[in-house]
Amino acid sequence: MKITEEQLKKVNDQQALLSDILNRIGLIETEKHSLLHKVAEVNQEIEDTKSELEKQYGKVSVDLKTGEYTEIKEDEFNTED
Repeated sequence: MKITEEQLKKVNDQQALLSDILNRIGLIETEKHSLLHKVAEVNQEIEDTKSELEKQYGKVSVDLKTGEYTEIKEDEFNTED
């Protein structure tokens, strides 16, 4: 006994769609993984730059639009009351 041709086509179409969706999810997850590694690299570069700036200028806050900086007073680091 067999299912009808129409039923077989429907089941095969559904399986093909599911396979395509799962494949696309895999590609997206791979891209996500790659981007997360890139985020970690950029965060490390940011920390390295902060360290370089701190060595040259001390603890400062930099205006990202103008490049001007202001010194951060030591008590601004202490958030304890």
